[in-house]
Amino acid sequence: MEFYGQKSDLLKELELVQGAVEKKGTIPILSHVLLETADFNVRISATDLELGARSNCSAKVKTPGVATVPARRVLEIVRSLPDREVHFKLLENHSVQVTCERSTFKLVGLAKDNFPALPPVPKAKAEVPAGILAGLVEKTSFAVSEAESRFTLNGALLSLKAGSVKMAATDGHRLTLAERKHATADLAPELSLLIPKRALSNLRRVLSEAAEEANVQIASDEKHIFFAVGDRLLISRMIAGTFPNYEAVLPRENNKLLELDTDQVRAAVRRVALLASEQSNGVRLLLEKDRLEIASSGGEYGEAMEILDARNDHEPVKIGFNYRYLVDFFGVLNQGSRISMALKDDQSAVEFRPIEEPTGWEYRYVVMPLRLG
Repeated sequence: MEFYGQKSDLLKELELVQGAVEKKGTIPILSHVLLETADFNVRISATDLELGARSNCSAKVKTPGVATVPARRVLEIVRSLPDREVHFKLLENHSVQVTCERSTFKLVGLAKDNFPALPPVPKAKAEVPAGILAGLVEKTSFAVSEAESRFTLNGALLSLKAGSVKMAATDGHRLTLAERKHATADLAPELSLLIPKRALSNLRRVLSEAAEEANVQIASDEKHIFFAVGDRLLISRMIAGTFPNYEAVLPRENNKLLELDTDQVRAAVRRVALLASEQSNGVRLLLEKDRLEIASSGGEYGEAMEILDARNDHEPVKIGFNYRYLVDFFGVLNQGSRISMALKDDQSAVEFRPIEEPTGWEYRYVVMPLRLG
């Protein structure tokens, strides 16, 4: 195997597959990437058996072949090189020589036959524009649970229908639900896929490199989910189990409405949270006539309070939240936007919605209140 590739092209593709590389080192071959050359391309593959990634990079192939190299090391080497052409050559005993101008490196590889084969990609079941899928992931992935004991919450539910695509995530304390109207051709009544948190993070990176109008082909078999964007492929093991019936927890009697400026309330919550209790992360919201008071107390360093103007004609309500849940939601909203806050009382779930969402989008964020002393 011998080929020449541009540093910038190689670096981009090596970075994209890093998320699928085994970090613990329990199985040596999984800490390597597989390089396969053919025609005018080098194919780069990585897997840790839970997640797989494959990408292609244009190259001048002198000798077709296959080799493996340590993933992190080859990435660091290519990143350190000048923006020039890089030369890869397979030597004896699975070693690979990397040369660029006056720099030469010799990487110790492993036998290519030990590298696990990625599962074959089945026929795509749906196509979704990259911009839409990226928006769904951004609006929901922060609410995915990290508690291993609740494995069905360790991912987001992607639901595709003929006229819409929807994604939901929850950790049991909050729920994000984003939906985009989109006509999907040749789709069965509904396709639902439970995507693990790690896969969402890597999918987000792949989508960030794609044009918004580029189509993402989505496929699945009994154990895996496949996302293909051009020459890039992400494969993830599917979470086994049933995602909770989130429709049952959506508030339906929240008749107290408050309209807020996103930038103002985001900044206020962040400032007040500086003195929030490290145990509860709690902040208190007091809704009174035409004002909103945001306060923290009980922290070892003191207390803080900030008052915002807010149109409100309802009876006063005092309610507590984990401030991190609010900050996560505010963080994915556009600058200069406004949100509605709908609540029933101080013990029921509160729903936030952006006002004037782009055409075709619907976004809901439901948070359970926090009991503060």
